[in-house]
Amino acid sequence: MSKKLSVAIPTYNFAKYLGETLDSIVTQARMIEVEILILDGGSIDETPCLVKKYQRYFPNIEYVRLPERGGIDRDIARSVTHASGEYCWLFSGDDLMLPGALDKALTKIETGHDLYLTRHFEWVDDRGEWVLWPTVDVDAEETFDLSLPSDRRDYFSQAKNTEAFFSFIGGIIVRRSKWESVPINEAFVGSCWAQAARFFELMPQGLTVNVLTEPYLKRRPDNDSFGADSVTKRFALTIDGFTKIVNTFYGEKSFEAAQTRRVLRNEYHPLNMLLGKFLCCVDPEREDLRLMDRLLATLYGDNSFESWKVRFNYARVTPRRFRKWQPELSAKFDAIKGVDPA
Repeated sequence: MSKKLSVAIPTYNFAKYLGETLDSIVTQARMIEVEILILDGGSIDETPCLVKKYQRYFPNIEYVRLPERGGIDRDIARSVTHASGEYCWLFSGDDLMLPGALDKALTKIETGHDLYLTRHFEWVDDRGEWVLWPTVDVDAEETFDLSLPSDRRDYFSQAKNTEAFFSFIGGIIVRRSKWESVPINEAFVGSCWAQAARFFELMPQGLTVNVLTEPYLKRRPDNDSFGADSVTKRFALTIDGFTKIVNTFYGEKSFEAAQTRRVLRNEYHPLNMLLGKFLCCVDPEREDLRLMDRLLATLYGDNSFESWKVRFNYARVTPRRFRKWQPELSAKFDAIKGVDPA
């Protein structure tokens, strides 16, 4: 029998996190209405044994084990395909659902929108606390039909970061039939953002997004499952990924593209650009200066005075100047990279 809601968890070698994630979910899951679907991309750790243990006392856990890893884009898509719920809450295998969140989700989906965008708490090291993370700049719950140009302009102009563009799967609860109305777009497989591209592709058909203001989960820190092997490559993953998505579906000169660049600048602000160049200079074996130069041009290549200032400071920065301007930040990355500043 199909369930009202599936919590769909694509995972690979996350056994050391998955137990706590499941603990946060199963204690509040309703046996009849909720399915937990774990899509294992061929883990070689203790994931199968761990899931089997949980299945003993929670039979609504469905476990699908693939013979090999399909990559994050395909495995997210497969987790929805294997789920049976009318709605799917895409959930990371290392995050923690807040108490009461499942009941709230079950209540919200009764309103029948295509997608619900939740908020979450993010751990911020500098402050030593969990912080409520922004998505869309609304004071109260609001619904947008992204097929309507006016709603779409409002939504894009109020986006605070790429989570508004569906980058974080833990914040997405989607009607499964809407998700499956378009296939995975092969042009974005391997980008790590195929789920975001799917929602952009769905927008012209009618995609109602209900933006929620309450937090539903905690995203664990210091565990980037995309695992790029350098800072500049991790920057490129997001900057190039979302630039390609918005340019594909709305065009480089569109209002949507301009707002996406604004959001990317929020995430990759001028200090990030200077840090990227600093790392390229002190660790050229792992960091790519030509790539960093291109990313700067992508985000700050226009003729505005603000972009000119960013380019000017970027051109002037050297390891010595950066250490003088940002002693704590440079010391942190010197230690991570094993660089002797002397």
